[in-house]
Amino acid sequence: MTGKSKKEKQVNENTLTNEIADIVRERILKGEYEIGEKIKESSIAQELNVSRTPIREAFRMLEEEGLLDYLPNRGCYAKGFTKRDVSDIYTVREALEEIAMTWACERITDEEIEKLEEQCELMDFYTQKRDMDKILSMNSTFHDIIYNSAGSRFLAQVLRSYKGYLDKTRKSVFYEESFLDRIQEEHRAIFEAVKARDTERALEAIRAHLSASRERTEAVWNIK
Repeated sequence: MTGKSKKEKQVNENTLTNEIADIVRERILKGEYEIGEKIKESSIAQELNVSRTPIREAFRMLEEEGLLDYLPNRGCYAKGFTKRDVSDIYTVREALEEIAMTWACERITDEEIEKLEEQCELMDFYTQKRDMDKILSMNSTFHDIIYNSAGSRFLAQVLRSYKGYLDKTRKSVFYEESFLDRIQEEHRAIFEAVKARDTERALEAIRAHLSASRERTEAVWNIK
């Protein structure tokens, strides 16, 4: 087998693993698997018509994310998110985002404000078009600009790592059309406050955004 074909095979295996992880993750978070319910490799393999190897890899990914528990000689069990978990996640996120927002209002440059405004306008456009994938991409860039403008490499790194975890549950929230206009109003409020370098208004805007985001997450993921 050539080097190229080996590489292609690896890419295909990784893609399949990610697809399986996406399916199982969504079922866990939406409550289709009850917390504590055993998830059988054999059942997934039969349903999706795949071998057990990518399923095992997908299960390892979900275990690292804290969504599965592996018990030796017993198998994998759904862990999911409880209401307490979501509360803890957003409490930590609010603390980090407030620091970023305070520093951003103090340190953001005119060039960064222009970039932030561009992303906000793009989100306006794609929200009207209901282009969910573009909205998600613009949303990520919007927040990255704020993190960078805070002027702390350490804080930006922590927030990006944390945001990467939240992104695993965020996609389905953005795919709920009824939320899109409100989400964009919240982003617009954040932008206007940062543009004015009004720290208090920016903090109020990010708190309102995170509070609403928590409610949307709980609603979409059926968290109790």
